[in-house]
Amino acid sequence: MVKKMKDKFDKYWGNCNLLISMAAVLDPRYKIQFIEWCFPLVYSRADSIEHISSVREALHMLYNEYLEAHRANNVEAQDENIKESSSSTSSTGLGKSRGKDEFRNYIRNIEIVFEQVRSELDVYLEGVMSCEDDSVFNVLEWWKMNTLKFRILSKMACDILSIPITTVASESAFSAGSRVIDQYRASLGADTTQVLLCGEDWFRAFYGIKRKRKDKEDTKEFIIVHTLKSY
Repeated sequence: MVKKMKDKFDKYWGNCNLLISMAAVLDPRYKIQFIEWCFPLVYSRADSIEHISSVREALHMLYNEYLEAHRANNVEAQDENIKESSSSTSSTGLGKSRGKDEFRNYIRNIEIVFEQVRSELDVYLEGVMSCEDDSVFNVLEWWKMNTLKFRILSKMACDILSIPITTVASESAFSAGSRVIDQYRASLGADTTQVLLCGEDWFRAFYGIKRKRKDKEDTKEFIIVHTLKSY
């Protein structure tokens, strides 16, 4: 039993969770320095170097995806503005409208060149913010306040940091037995299975029903079925 638990622990402990690592980097109190300090404590030297490199690569790849989406949205918005301005501009204001459009294109080209030299991600990763009282620090609020400075990176950070981290009970994670699905549950459709699983979790949370031992499984199922019938 202990050996199986140890094998499972070693298997998953050796994996680097990129999502959690990137979330830690996107906390301005820690940034990349946190994993550079932490990984050598839990991994071997070779593994820590590999994992740190993987986190850096994943961050830049994801940031580039957000960057491309941001540029595409800007191009569409500017094209739409040009169409609207051209349709509503009289002949006397045509020169002024063209001047504004040319200026917008000029600014857009400058932003592209600047982004190629030094991205928002590169600027953000410089240094670490000092925060004396961590209990009152709100990382999402910090990104909201710095949206103008990090227009693209703030969107990426909010998307990552708002992902809930799910947990499982230790007895379930390290159980020596396997989950068995009988012939009736195996024949259920995907939508029906999802409804049953979500419904069970909702009712447990709403009524405070905790999971019990196997010998009390019948009582647990009766409570849930009885609750469903009452609705």
